Amino acid sequence: MKQKFGLIQRPWGVFYLKNKTTGEQTSLKTRDKAEAQRLLQARNDSEHQPHFNLALARVYLNGADPKLATRTWQEVMENIVGKKTGETQRRWEVAIKDRNFDSIRNLPVAETRPEHFDKVLADAKVSTNVYLRRIHNHALGMEWLLKSVIPRLQWPRPLFKSKRAITTDEHAAIIQREQNPERRDFYELLWHTGASQTDAACLRAEDVNRQNRTISYTRAKLKSRAGTKPVLIRFGDEIEAILKRRPITGPLFPYLCTVRAGDRATEFRQRCDGLKIKGVTLHSYRYAWAERALKCGYPERFAQQALGHNSKAVHHAYAKNAEVTVPSLDDWQREWENPVRNTHPKALTVKLPAAAAGHLN
Repeated sequence: MKQKFGLIQRPWGVFYLKNKTTGEQTSLKTRDKAEAQRLLQARNDSEHQPHFNLALARVYLNGADPKLATRTWQEVMENIVGKKTGETQRRWEVAIKDRNFDSIRNLPVAETRPEHFDKVLADAKVSTNVYLRRIHNHALGMEWLLKSVIPRLQWPRPLFKSKRAITTDEHAAIIQREQNPERRDFYELLWHTGASQTDAACLRAEDVNRQNRTISYTRAKLKSRAGTKPVLIRFGDEIEAILKRRPITGPLFPYLCTVRAGDRATEFRQRCDGLKIKGVTLHSYRYAWAERALKCGYPERFAQQALGHNSKAVHHAYAKNAEVTVPSLDDWQREWENPVRNTHPKALTVKLPAAAAGHLN
């Protein structure tokens, strides 16, 4: 039988595999002739007896890990869920029920090819893309996958929907129409603190130091991470007025803290629909807080502490496209050197691009 591949040795001693049909040459990365011959034989055998070679590969795989050749993606997903706790576990339980994963649930991990993942990602659903990548990386980390199914740089980029901050007028309209005191105070607190909806809803009176006028709490999604710094906010008169209307012991929002995050989001969307407000969610309050902080020159390190982020990149994303009043450097320097003078440098209002806005302190 005619062999498809041949063997050549370059002047520097390295053996190459040559495709006799196309002339393409591939380095075998060895100078050992016996080893090169074995690799040549294996490559030619794989061309003529693909089914035999797959069976032979399974024999070798079973020797290293009895389940390596039979482990399915459903087992990988269940392994991930079993290692999570609390709200994160619940999110994963919901995520792995995605119908897009049905085509690979019973597919052996070791037999997965790029086209299998392409089918899963066909509808460009963001959550499917994000969770499939996490599942894929988990399999790689556990060494259940011998190599990446899709190389990192070739992975389809998720197409996130555009997000924006809630405006002052939109917030005022929601507050004016809201009849439920607890929910109205909840939206007011989100506006003034920029807290995530879960963190705000789960605040307790014990988290508030009324004497020092501070609120301190650990973000719910970061509690499992060692060394996480708590959020520390010094509040002003607006937040103080809200706190005076809330319980002095236990949860500040007794009902909302018992509601799932999805249900709180649905209630908020219903209020927006009633006012014909489009494109905002409860998370838009965080964008609004960050943009307001950037506009008034609030130091970035303070904004990060208030929002509970350790990464500058996250805060930059929240503060994208904010309008910033940039004073003259000469006037600013004179004001810095002569703090007694109560002057206000003339300023220029500009629209910064996303990348530039985040670098201001």
